[in-house]
Amino acid sequence: MNPDLDRLQPYPFEKLAQLKAGVTPPEKTAIALSIGEPKHQPPAFVLETLITHLHGLGNYPITKGRVELREAIASWLGRRFALPQGSLDAERHVLPVAGTREALFAFAQAVIDRHATRPKVLCPNPFYQIYEGAALLAGAEPWFLNCREENGFLPDLDAVPAEVWQDCQLFYLCSPGNPTGAVAPLGYLQKLIGLADEYDFIIASDECYSELYFDEAAPPPGLLEAAAAMGRTDFSRCVVFHSLSKRSNLPGLRSGFVAGDAEILKRFLLYRTYHGCALPPPTQAASISAWQDEVHVQANRAIYRQKFDAVLNILEPVLEVSRPDAGFYLWAKTPGSDTDFARELFAQQHLTVLPGSYLSRDAHGSNPGTGRVRMALVAELDECIEAAERIREFMKNV
Repeated sequence: MNPDLDRLQPYPFEKLAQLKAGVTPPEKTAIALSIGEPKHQPPAFVLETLITHLHGLGNYPITKGRVELREAIASWLGRRFALPQGSLDAERHVLPVAGTREALFAFAQAVIDRHATRPKVLCPNPFYQIYEGAALLAGAEPWFLNCREENGFLPDLDAVPAEVWQDCQLFYLCSPGNPTGAVAPLGYLQKLIGLADEYDFIIASDECYSELYFDEAAPPPGLLEAAAAMGRTDFSRCVVFHSLSKRSNLPGLRSGFVAGDAEILKRFLLYRTYHGCALPPPTQAASISAWQDEVHVQANRAIYRQKFDAVLNILEPVLEVSRPDAGFYLWAKTPGSDTDFARELFAQQHLTVLPGSYLSRDAHGSNPGTGRVRMALVAELDECIEAAERIREFMKNV
């Protein structure tokens, strides 16, 4: 067996199950704010497209995906991030994938040179756990950048020693961030691109929360947008990851894409041809429909705005919590231990949240998730309000 499998830590939800073990909650309806699975209704027209293309299951899909899908993705990217006309070639710069989780993991396996002396993968801390597992199983060492309030919850690029940059082969960025909701501004992204040029590493920008934001006039910027603004329409060293899971409430469709540096994607396509992970034809047809429509995405954002307004109105007087830049998580401070808070909240209110320390690692002398919990406002409005009211009641006894 691959010995690096022994280096993988239990997933946060395994730790959460252990934390709750032996606790008998009150006879209230269970509410889970712990898992970031969208609960809004998927767009009906996308489901209809999926159903009407089921006959496509009689054919093998190609790894590269239908040209119509790649063109729909390229067009969406161009519109969304104001990319120069013609800068994004659907043939060279876009590759459909089976959701960002699969692609983020596979990407490290394809791009890391495990024969280098000290290959490192840099990533935010707290972080999406796939980054760490991908690095370890690719034969690299993860190096964590603590995301703290004083740095706007962004990885502090200035805190990385030169010798670490020199060993860096891959930098995972998540903007908007999970769990913090922090958005990397354009200048930050361009600074990171400059570092990638200087130290010759690849940036993998996980942007799967990019379409969940509060101000319709100020969508979060993206890595390709930052590169294009620098005149770099070859998108050298820049690869972005997007998904329909959050944007379109289609987590079960397992459909997303990677886009960016054509030479990197050419090699990643070779890897994926052997990896054997191609989108089924009905999934591709449904994905085309989803990427071509913005009306359902705007409606989705409106629902999240309503939930954040209602929940924060209840929680802000009793808990140290604030609206994130984007995404659907609240990254709340706890009055004491995050694990004690989560366990007691479950014990007293039958409400599950995720301790922040489970999403982080001890790095540089501390764990930046300690003393915080992640709450996913993914349920319907009434359930989110009920959850906030239970937390307010719980806080009376803390």
